[in-house]
Amino acid sequence: MDYLPLPGTPVEEIDTPAIIVDLDIAEANIKAMASFASENGVSMRPHMKTGKSPFWALKQIEAGAIGVCAAKVGEAEILAEGGVREILVTNQIVSSTKIRRLFGVASRAHVTVAVDNHDNVDDLSMAAQMFGIELGVILEVECGMNRAGVKPGEAAVALARTVENAPGLRFDGVMGYEGSAVYTEDFDLRKQQAMESINNLLAAADDIEGAGLEVKIISAGGTGTYDITGKVDRVTELQCGSYLFMDSKYLEVFGDHPHPFRSALTVQGTVTSKPAPGRTIADPGLKAISTDQGLPGVVSIEGAIVRSLSEEHCVMETQGPADELQPGDKISLLPTHSDTTINQHDYYYCVRNGLLETVVELAGRGRFM
Repeated sequence: MDYLPLPGTPVEEIDTPAIIVDLDIAEANIKAMASFASENGVSMRPHMKTGKSPFWALKQIEAGAIGVCAAKVGEAEILAEGGVREILVTNQIVSSTKIRRLFGVASRAHVTVAVDNHDNVDDLSMAAQMFGIELGVILEVECGMNRAGVKPGEAAVALARTVENAPGLRFDGVMGYEGSAVYTEDFDLRKQQAMESINNLLAAADDIEGAGLEVKIISAGGTGTYDITGKVDRVTELQCGSYLFMDSKYLEVFGDHPHPFRSALTVQGTVTSKPAPGRTIADPGLKAISTDQGLPGVVSIEGAIVRSLSEEHCVMETQGPADELQPGDKISLLPTHSDTTINQHDYYYCVRNGLLETVVELAGRGRFM
């Protein structure tokens, strides 16, 4: 049973482990990215694999986003249920069960889906005819990630033609992700790597347009490359997601490179044990904070370093002021990767000026199907 705190509760009284979001910072991040997009003539379609909640999607749409991206049908379902009416599903949706669910979303929202093979197009076309719903389709182009996607050239042209000729489907354009560049710390190298990827995407668009088909959408972008991809004239929309809360990993990548974003999300924990001088234990373990991009940092406590996480324990090396921490004291941890941390929690505790303003259900938790 969940015992949720009331609005106005001081942040330090919120039970732990808990995701704390500073609303002022998150809203400033949303506004900053919206301003960048507007100034550069590109649309925002933020990726909700980060926020995983209609609450954040609607805030971003209110700030000017044309819609959002979802990684999976499960995320698209909760977004549509929450009132989001423009959704791009950025992964391939295969199997009859998932395709039926996709059209359930398409009955409530304008849906576009990524494809990279002909059989999937045939299955989507059959479902579109059966349900009587036109489905937007976008080609995922392989841009250097060695993941999903069709190669530029004849393969992309042939697949685009298949979509164009498929009853019930509408060919909208192409998408790609310069993910192999987003964590490169040197800006000039990051720009070079990103443009190599984006040029693959543009080449596919050229090939398709050369075959007489219209490419209305060229969708790309990640938080680490927003100010590179967002300045490419032919890119029509950005899919950045992590900027909403701004992972410490991206702050490390940006280094001294100017950007307007700050970290809005922390995991609040409670010190549970002080077994020896120099060693302090808190309650956010691996079930509360992810480590796929590295160990979290300790915020605003001088001399505290996270040395290891087990399932329920955070082991910190503490020196100086940090070694005065005692059981019951609160700490704040900054995740290196928000997406995989968020997926482990049931609620966001959204605060302003140190007081709880609202509790937001993390409706997309575990929606990886």
